[in-house]
Amino acid sequence: MTERGHSRIAVLGALLMAGLGVAQAAPATAYSEPITGAGIVAHFDIAAGQQPENITLEPDGTADVTFAPARQVARVTPRGQVTILATLPPATTGTASIGGIVRAPDGSLYVNYAAGAETGIWQVTPYGHARRVVALPEVKAPNGLALDPRSGALFVTDSAVGAVWRAWPRTGRAERWATGDQLLPGAFGFGSNGIKVHNGSVWVSNTDQGTLLRIPVRNDGTAGRIVEEARIPLLDDFAFTGAGDTVLVAQVGLDQVTLATPGGDQHVVLSAADGLSSPTSVAVRGSAVYVPSAGYFSGVDPNLILARLSR
Repeated sequence: MTERGHSRIAVLGALLMAGLGVAQAAPATAYSEPITGAGIVAHFDIAAGQQPENITLEPDGTADVTFAPARQVARVTPRGQVTILATLPPATTGTASIGGIVRAPDGSLYVNYAAGAETGIWQVTPYGHARRVVALPEVKAPNGLALDPRSGALFVTDSAVGAVWRAWPRTGRAERWATGDQLLPGAFGFGSNGIKVHNGSVWVSNTDQGTLLRIPVRNDGTAGRIVEEARIPLLDDFAFTGAGDTVLVAQVGLDQVTLATPGGDQHVVLSAADGLSSPTSVAVRGSAVYVPSAGYFSGVDPNLILARLSR
């Protein structure tokens, strides 16, 4: 594991033990019916740095994940076959770590890469070729990544600074898109983290503050006023279950996934009993739910869980 990986464990561990800087939510109640048939489809090699940080899905349901410490992008079939698509070059200075990942309509994958002078958004082609397409020298800790299907823009969270950037991979241009107190990190340095574009807004999780936020996209493309939609402790990345605003949230420090509805209800639907070990993100395709676990706390059994969402 890299120095960055150890730092993340220390930070999240402190959050878990102290409970500082995390907004308190109403207790989530156990409620297993929406998610059924959970099982581990792949175990990863923690000694090789295969700790999955983020996930996106191929049209056939194959999962593409980032192995943060290993600097790798991997493909995992529903039957558990793991193929390394690309290994990004080492950092020019310090340590390196891959964060968010999204799939573009042409089959290209885009990932956030924190790697000193090479920090930015990197493209991995369907043939496994990797190159940087957007330089992000001002971003301290690129984490979540989301694609706006209408404009083709990519949105990037900076967890260290508490900001959202917008970038265009075709031109290499990037700009700071949203800032504000609600995006800032707390005492442990994990502010804006997971991110999705959904229903005309950019949704962002703040790990330190324990909040799920919505930022409307105005007609001119600029960021609207930040709205707090839910308080969920120790949340990392998340995914919407469909066209509505019901969301599945990975709670990295609690080894659970919580389903949160727009009405404010929260139900734990997956837990350590299902194999979760520091879950970092969620992906949904139809009734299929994928949850990668990085094993940040236990140091054992990073894995990928596949479950079914009841409609």
